[in-house]
Amino acid sequence: MARKRIFCLLTGLALMLTSTTAWSAEVHGRSSTQFLWFNDVFTEKKQAEFTESLNLSVTKLDKDGKLSIHGYGRISQDVRNGEGLNGRLYYLYGDYRDLFDKVDLRIGRQYVNYAAGSALIDGGQIELKKVGPVAFSVMGGRNVFFDLNGEGTRSQDFAFGAAAYLAGIKGTDAELSYFMKLDKDGIARNQVGADLKQYLFNSVKLYGNTRFDIVSESFSEVLAGIKYFPSSNLIFTGEWYQSYPTFDATSIYSVFAVNRYQEGVFRADYILNNMISLNAGYSIQDYEGAGADVIEVGCRIRPVEHVQLNLNYDHRSGYGGRLNGGIAEIIYEPIKPLELAAGMHFDVYERDRVTGEETARKFWAAAKYKLAQNMSASVRIEDDVNARYKSDWQGRLAFNYDF
Repeated sequence: MARKRIFCLLTGLALMLTSTTAWSAEVHGRSSTQFLWFNDVFTEKKQAEFTESLNLSVTKLDKDGKLSIHGYGRISQDVRNGEGLNGRLYYLYGDYRDLFDKVDLRIGRQYVNYAAGSALIDGGQIELKKVGPVAFSVMGGRNVFFDLNGEGTRSQDFAFGAAAYLAGIKGTDAELSYFMKLDKDGIARNQVGADLKQYLFNSVKLYGNTRFDIVSESFSEVLAGIKYFPSSNLIFTGEWYQSYPTFDATSIYSVFAVNRYQEGVFRADYILNNMISLNAGYSIQDYEGAGADVIEVGCRIRPVEHVQLNLNYDHRSGYGGRLNGGIAEIIYEPIKPLELAAGMHFDVYERDRVTGEETARKFWAAAKYKLAQNMSASVRIEDDVNARYKSDWQGRLAFNYDF
């Protein structure tokens, strides 16, 4: 409840600042009010709830425009099963840019993402820049995570990290970083990571990232890829990805045996003209000796100006069974402020010969109407039919206000 009060105080403070500061602070954001209904996958009960999400930015709090405040939170009220009010504060931090023209500061709840690891923290991040071709960043604070009932963080959960990255070099992005997470039993995560993007000849992009777990002495993730775009409407992509699941060192799951997963992807995307675009891809999946092949093809068609048709088909065979599936979606704009959409997902799969073939289908329809330049309303309804549910209706009504 304290965090909910803080979030409300932030809103009030921001509004007060707009009327009291000589340089006129600016408040921007979005309010999204929604009504949701669905089946709870844990209790298998029908669920209905109202939610309110607020995304807020307060800028120009000082005459130089260096200080700003950003926040985002969500409150939900169950109206069917008596679960009551639930709130989550996802971030709320103050951001001060260009201190001494070299330092950026962030204080508060914030999401920090390094190649070595990422975390939502209650703490701070400091970036040192404009000191040469390399910039530096350090962060640390209370490690925040959520469970089914809200925030699950305990008093001894912390996260720390540091990074060095290239700054101001055209066509090249690179980062080296370190990440550590602590809990009540000691060091849960101890990782290093690297990330690289390199542009060549105005038509090639090389990219890759890796993450190494120091505790298990293994690479938990490795990605290497290349994109080649000989023209603005044609892109070829080739990727190799490897994943070796690692768990917190303080978790019982860290002693379990796991398999290394590898995947090679080849893909082409082609925009034929304003009416038709095509895509096709092939993936080779390897589960330490057992493999699978995946083929995907799709297209986007605009037969007339206000209608768009999306069609996709994928076929998978090998380890884990067989799958044939497709997606068909249509988007129609009868008048400028109104957008209508509908679609069907259809999959036929076979896990093994004992179970035989099963089907999974999803049917959905949606509409969005722009009430004004800063207001819109939308609705989406869908029904899932599969081996678990004969009918699983769920939907969402939303009203969005931008300010």
